[in-house]
Amino acid sequence: MAPLEPWEKVLIAADEFSQTLHGQLPCTACHSGQQGEKDKEIAHVGLVARPSEDFNAYCGPCHTEITDDFRDSLHKTQAGYWTVLEARAGSEDHPELDEMFGNHCASCHTTCGDCHISQPASVGGGFIEGHLFNKTPSLTRNCTACHGSRVGNEYMGKNEDVLADLHFRQGRMACVDCHSGMEMHNSSGYCEECHTGQGLPEVEVVHRYDGPANPDCKDCHPEAVSGSDGNVMHNQHGDELQCQVCHSVTYTSCDSCHVSISDKTGNPKFETAGTYGTFVIGRNPLQSFHRPEEYVVLRHVPVDPDIFAYYGENLLPEFDALPTWVYATPHNIQLNTPQTESCEACHGNPDIFLTADKLSPEELEANLSVIVEEVPDPFGTP
Repeated sequence: MAPLEPWEKVLIAADEFSQTLHGQLPCTACHSGQQGEKDKEIAHVGLVARPSEDFNAYCGPCHTEITDDFRDSLHKTQAGYWTVLEARAGSEDHPELDEMFGNHCASCHTTCGDCHISQPASVGGGFIEGHLFNKTPSLTRNCTACHGSRVGNEYMGKNEDVLADLHFRQGRMACVDCHSGMEMHNSSGYCEECHTGQGLPEVEVVHRYDGPANPDCKDCHPEAVSGSDGNVMHNQHGDELQCQVCHSVTYTSCDSCHVSISDKTGNPKFETAGTYGTFVIGRNPLQSFHRPEEYVVLRHVPVDPDIFAYYGENLLPEFDALPTWVYATPHNIQLNTPQTESCEACHGNPDIFLTADKLSPEELEANLSVIVEEVPDPFGTP
């Protein structure tokens, strides 16, 4: 995504915008300021540059059904980050982590405008189409502007020698073809379809992998998951393997991320030690009714005990509470992969399994729950 010139970021397509429903409103309805004032300085007194940061006040009156749910959405609360941070911190009282989060994490897009009007503020902002309101976010300038380094690069084939995801390459599918508006606006929406409060406990989604898998491969490929397509491997493995175990290829993992000081600004910033291609199968750390598979693909996350040392000492005393190799859903799905070429690609092949010898000593304890202790026997072994 090429950076925009400053004038491109603020240029309003006045003729087109005036013909839209939002364009019928005076500018001050959303941005305050002084309507009709010709002097720029006076006109901008009291200006609200990003009104959708207070989405209840500015978006809610017309979009109540969305904003009522959005206040608890993971896009708004970023609760998933706190879920893992507090598990490793062992406490909900962590002023140092609060400061860190405010400096490095809270700038990720959390407003209606960052999906429907502008590029996210975290990547420089700027209108998508001259202040026009887009019901469907742009794949490259909204979705992968934030979710780009892994998901976007994998999906669109930007990693060296790795094909784009089959759904993008042949189906030209955008993010919203699988990830619905309800999922974006209401993280608990799919749980609430069953947990209606009538005799069933209410569900609060605090991590993106809480609740049922959505989207789920079987939504579009029920015959493959059930084995009714005649593929003997689908029949053989059933719920034992996550679909990506056979149909994903090399994806990105990252190592140790630390706070460093920017040479340009003098401010603290995160710096990752290493990014590299992996394909690793391990035991399912999230095994449940909704994710019953025994084996899944795992991705290494760039966390270590001293990741936040800039803000204080021993801020993650329960570091081993969660694995550093985590449940992954790579967006680089292929019909034919090295794993589908032969049974021996997995059976008797220790290279693609997370075994203890692949871990550094300081990470061994944290990953005991996902390590594969015995690689599946070579095919044909009695």
